[in-house]
Amino acid sequence: MIKSDKWIRRMSREHDLITPFSERCTVSDRGLPVISYGLSSYGYDIRVGNNFKVFTDVYGAIVDPKCFDSRAFVDINVPDGAVCAIPPNSFALAQTVERFKIPRNVLATCIGKSTYARCGIVVCITPLEPSWEGVLTIEISNTTPLPAAIYAGEGLAQVLFFESDEECETSYKDRNGKYQGQTGLTLPRLG
Repeated sequence: MIKSDKWIRRMSREHDLITPFSERCTVSDRGLPVISYGLSSYGYDIRVGNNFKVFTDVYGAIVDPKCFDSRAFVDINVPDGAVCAIPPNSFALAQTVERFKIPRNVLATCIGKSTYARCGIVVCITPLEPSWEGVLTIEISNTTPLPAAIYAGEGLAQVLFFESDEECETSYKDRNGKYQGQTGLTLPRLG
C-alpha cells in the first residue's frame, strides 16, 4: 500500500526515513519561486544537490558499466539556486540533498516532477530497496535539442513509499548491496 504524508512524517521523525526533512511542500525561498520540494500528499519531493557529473564525448570515452571511464564526464559544482546546464541530448549524474533510511518492510520508487518532464527532462532512479541507506545518485536526461537548466537545491523528483504487511526475507543490507551507505554522487560499480 502506498504511504501517506502522515506515515512519511512519522517515519522521518522517529526513524530518520528522510534527512533533512521538510514538513511542507516548499514553493518559494526568501520570496523567490523554487521548483517545489518537501512533503506532499502521498510522497516526498526530493532536491538535487550541488554536484553534477555531466557526460561528454570530448575524450572519446565509452560508457561501460563494467569498466567505467571517468573521462566520460566533467565535474560541475554550483551553489543552491544556480543552474547546471545539461547539453542537448545528453545526461548528467547528480546526488540528492536528502539522505534515506528505508525500513525492512518498505520499497520506495522515484518518478520525475511534471515541471521538468514538460521541458523534456527525464529523471531516472532505481528502486530504494528494503534496508537501503544513503544519498541517492540521480540520472537526469535532457531529451531536447537545447541545453537544459537544472536548479541546484530545488525539487527534481518525487519518492513514493510502499509498505508490505511483512518484512522481506533478504534485504539490500543483508546481501551487502554495493551502493549501501553511499554518501555522495556514486559512479557505477560491479560487485
